[in-house]
Amino acid sequence: MSYPLNKYRNIGIAAHIDAGKTTVTERILFYTGISHKIGEVHEGEATMDWMEQEQERGITITSAATTCFWQDNQINIIDTPGHIDFTIEVERSLRVLDGVVAVFSGVEGVQPQSETVWRQANRYKVPRIIFVNKLDRIGADYLKVVGDINKRLRANAVPMQMQVGYSDKFSNIIDILTRKMATFSGDMGENVSWSEVPEEYREQMEKMRVHIIEAACEFDDVLADKFLNEEEISLDEIKRALRKGVIAQKVTPAFCGSAFKNKGVQLVLDAVIDYLPSPLDVPPVEGVLADVDEKITIHSDPDAAFHALVFKIVNDPYGVLNFIRVYSGELKSGSYVINARTGSKERVSRLLKMHSNKREEVKSVRAGDIAAVIGIKDSKTGDTIGEEGSKVLLETIDVPTPVISTSIEPKNKADYEKMGIALKKLMQEDPSFRFSYNEETGQTEISGMGELHLEIIVDRLKREYKLDVAQGKLQVAYKETVQMPSDAEGKFVRQSGGRGQYGHVWIKMEPLERGKGFEFLDKVVGGRIPREFIPAVEKGVEESLTNGILGGYPVVDCRITLYDGSYHDVDSSEIAFKVAASMAFRSAMAKSSPVLLEPIMKVVVDTPEEFMGDVMGDLNSRRGRILGMEDQAGRQEISAEVPLGEMFKYVSSLKSMTRGLAAYSMEFECYREVAKNVQEAIIEKK
Repeated sequence: MSYPLNKYRNIGIAAHIDAGKTTVTERILFYTGISHKIGEVHEGEATMDWMEQEQERGITITSAATTCFWQDNQINIIDTPGHIDFTIEVERSLRVLDGVVAVFSGVEGVQPQSETVWRQANRYKVPRIIFVNKLDRIGADYLKVVGDINKRLRANAVPMQMQVGYSDKFSNIIDILTRKMATFSGDMGENVSWSEVPEEYREQMEKMRVHIIEAACEFDDVLADKFLNEEEISLDEIKRALRKGVIAQKVTPAFCGSAFKNKGVQLVLDAVIDYLPSPLDVPPVEGVLADVDEKITIHSDPDAAFHALVFKIVNDPYGVLNFIRVYSGELKSGSYVINARTGSKERVSRLLKMHSNKREEVKSVRAGDIAAVIGIKDSKTGDTIGEEGSKVLLETIDVPTPVISTSIEPKNKADYEKMGIALKKLMQEDPSFRFSYNEETGQTEISGMGELHLEIIVDRLKREYKLDVAQGKLQVAYKETVQMPSDAEGKFVRQSGGRGQYGHVWIKMEPLERGKGFEFLDKVVGGRIPREFIPAVEKGVEESLTNGILGGYPVVDCRITLYDGSYHDVDSSEIAFKVAASMAFRSAMAKSSPVLLEPIMKVVVDTPEEFMGDVMGDLNSRRGRILGMEDQAGRQEISAEVPLGEMFKYVSSLKSMTRGLAAYSMEFECYREVAKNVQEAIIEKK
């Protein structure tokens, strides 16, 4: 059955690790009839956690997509990871979603990764509703968490429900708008019955109902007039006004329950339909015409030209799966598409609707759909595909920079080629993972977002690709940059009988703002260097960027301007100018006051108050900078910025100093210059 676009909901389930995202998704699949048995995360049987590594660790590593149906609506769901090492999975999911259910633990409230996900959703302007989970746990408090969300995330969260009972006595949920109480019965809480609200809750319920109506009045003048004149306001009017506010990201309705105890999930599904947008409600996406750099607006229209974004790639035994979000038009199995980035034309051999790692073959997909395509080979995350003749490029996906690396090599030398192929496939799937070959050491180096990220990569090489690989020590992904401008000459002359080699360049090197990357400018005039040799100079410089002069680390945030040089009518060649550019680059860098950059991590430690002094002293000894402390019901949450190089083995150190009672999370913050004495120690060690 094909649903109209206003009946579509493309949503993500996102939160901090262990807030219960996958458990919520499992209940959704059960209550919508997609699965007939609830798979529990702690038993390694969750439908959405299908990878062996996910089942063993009880965490989500890769975002999984599925489709279900509720109240005559089609809901496409992406369950995203909570661990910061897999932030690219959240990033690319949010890029293509229309709405998010943000899950918070009723005990811990706002946690570091909750803040990261919230910021990502803000960046992509994704409307949200909130589900405060785990209200059956000791210390869980729904209204306190909503207050925490408003204080720390500035979310304008409005409680839509009340919990009946605390901790293990949590039993029912009061829906404030309808003034009814929901009771969940049956083996899996599948039966929802409604009854009158107990007397002791009514006064607070009426106060909270007024607060909801006041919030709704912000988005509907007619409703505001009715409220001020004390006229009757219908349920539909309130919901319609709140929906406007949610879509404008000005208000966030908050719901409560316990997914594990099967309470409240059906009401969240109702809220998804009531408040989160369909593809027709969100602003049309913008693209540019590749050849003329002209902006173009693409509306969600199944009858318009076909445009879709590739947001995820998975290497599958049956072929490469390209996960796409269709923004306009229709794509039929067997038709041809154009990749706007490469200009290549490719045939779509099969179209699949995904249910985690299971698939359902379909004949066509249309605007609003999330699906997988088999047949597109030359693609990467963030590519735009369109119908033949299309030159539209949609906004791509931000890819975080890897901050940690290690060397790997196969124990069997005959497996080198096989390992190279496997690493290319893994890099195609995960753009936050990189690999390179180090000429100096003769080793293959892999880089990623953290220790767990690289651990999973190595594990996949062993299990999926049957490669027995040895892993070296973890290394910090340092970078090099320059602090002052300089000019340098590069001259490569070689005469050995017959035709020689001649390349001669003058370049200017300048520092750029942090995070700007690399720029190459051609300012040669008067034909001092023929046009055909300019690309060779740029290539020579770019190759030099991979290997700086301090410790052989990549060079970033600099501008190279080629402004002069000379050539020989016979002896000049591309290779000669490439070598000359490399010589000039190294010479210029030596004069430009080079410096090392190191990744700085935002570290948040949750510790009992009695260990606060020890934890802070330890962070200071790791060159950390304490940013602040926050009291969390007898515990302290300490925020700090610490260089990644000082954070190896921190988990065991923290456990021993706090008797295992503290926990921490860590995410990449920025690159910063290394102090002179530390720089010398790093280079000497290298």
